[in-house]
Amino acid sequence: MSQNLLRLAFPFVPFVLREIKIIMRIRITFQKLGALRYTGHLDLHKLWERAARRAELPLAYSQGFHPQPKMNIAAALPLGFSSRCEVLDMRLEHDIQLDGLREKLQGTLPTGIQVTSVESVDERAPTLQTQVVSAEYEVSLTEAGFGSEVKRKIESVLESEVIVRTRREKEYDLRPLIEALVLLDGKIFMKLAAREGATGRPEEVLDVLGIAFEDTRIERTSLIFQS
Repeated sequence: MSQNLLRLAFPFVPFVLREIKIIMRIRITFQKLGALRYTGHLDLHKLWERAARRAELPLAYSQGFHPQPKMNIAAALPLGFSSRCEVLDMRLEHDIQLDGLREKLQGTLPTGIQVTSVESVDERAPTLQTQVVSAEYEVSLTEAGFGSEVKRKIESVLESEVIVRTRREKEYDLRPLIEALVLLDGKIFMKLAAREGATGRPEEVLDVLGIAFEDTRIERTSLIFQS
């Protein structure tokens, strides 16, 4: 609908529509640690929007009555998980200098969010969410390390051809979503599929191993993208 037609349809609503052309796309890699692991996905988006404003970035917004910032996080992190490898794409309305931007953004963010890198990305590149193929996690017990019994259960999981689970009242096979699973130095390391419609969840793997999610500390250590 054109701007003139919108004004005829809603004559008493003051608004200005303009075509936004995205000039620059930046990719921010950051860590989410400490108490910030209890910040949900939507609140994290709001946190980054505030950070962009405070850093005076020319953040691009969608059009309409409820404009939203043009930002995308690669993969939602479950509540309570920490991470060393979160990735965010942010669209800007004009070019900016990247020198010093990491430090500038860091100064606007709360303790627990650590910016590790900022780089420019081709706007024509596929969206982040479509490029994630798997994720790696490190799991530790809050009180002590995992024992030999867990090692035997891990071997049993890896030898299994099928592991039937139920999610949202639908059965699915967890086994092909487990790409790697190992016990090392008292911690569990796992690599799980993270494709759209085929995402492995660490808490599901822990449940199969007989480990209570509440007794663990889980950290995402790496996101693997399509090459």
